[in-house]
Amino acid sequence: MNHLNRRSFCAATAALTAAASTSLAARPKSQMRLGLVTYNWGKSWDIPTLIQHCEATGFEGVELRSTHQHQVEIGLTAEQRKSVAKQFADSKTKLVGLGSACEYHAADPAVVKKNIEETKAFVRLCRDVGGHGVKVRPNGLPQGVPEEKTLVQIGKSLNEVARFGADYGVKIRLEVHGRGTSEIPRIRKIMEVADHPNAVVCWNCNPTDLIGEGLERHYQQLQKKIEVIHIHDLRNDKYPWKQFFGLLKAGQFSGWTLLEEGRVPQDIVAAMHENRKVWEQLTQ
Repeated sequence: MNHLNRRSFCAATAALTAAASTSLAARPKSQMRLGLVTYNWGKSWDIPTLIQHCEATGFEGVELRSTHQHQVEIGLTAEQRKSVAKQFADSKTKLVGLGSACEYHAADPAVVKKNIEETKAFVRLCRDVGGHGVKVRPNGLPQGVPEEKTLVQIGKSLNEVARFGADYGVKIRLEVHGRGTSEIPRIRKIMEVADHPNAVVCWNCNPTDLIGEGLERHYQQLQKKIEVIHIHDLRNDKYPWKQFFGLLKAGQFSGWTLLEEGRVPQDIVAAMHENRKVWEQLTQ
């Protein structure tokens, strides 16, 4: 190779290397954050233990499920609420929000009203303990009631609690949940009624996401309203994790992905470590 050709070759190689480096540098770094839902991993932990395990495993935040051992419930006194808030404030673990079981699909208006008032109590609690959102859910379609009526009722209820939550700086997060109501077209209809900006969606990574029009289309239908995501144990392929995280990255999702898993492993902390590693690979 003569001097001129060698110089041209080196210049071309340098240009390709620089282009590759620029491409990698231009690739946006994922802003997603990993947290834990305390159903069921963590259900038996008090707050200090929960914070300890989250910090040890690199889980940055937590959604506290109601009725579990940490006992962050609407009956807490003002001093108890301050204590909860301080424990999280003094730690590296963020209190992402509270997971209630409030739902608005019942045929009995009195039951719906009771759930709305309970949601408002959770909103006040969430504000007091330093959280930023309350998870609620639909939980099915009552028999003998027209589907459209139920979906509109859920949406109107969401608007009421969303307006209330806005005054406290607390989002209302509708979990994609329930027999029939977990199907994305129905969630979309609910959210068309629940048009208050403080009403958002908690994507739940359900098998029903994959039916009909499929995952990508369903995700796109709710994408603008999704604020948090409940993922499950990433060590299995029961859900198309690579495809799903690809959609999140393509859409530059920058919210919380919270691990919620019903099956409790023998060593929860080890399972959290393993999930963290898989999560890091999926979000790269």
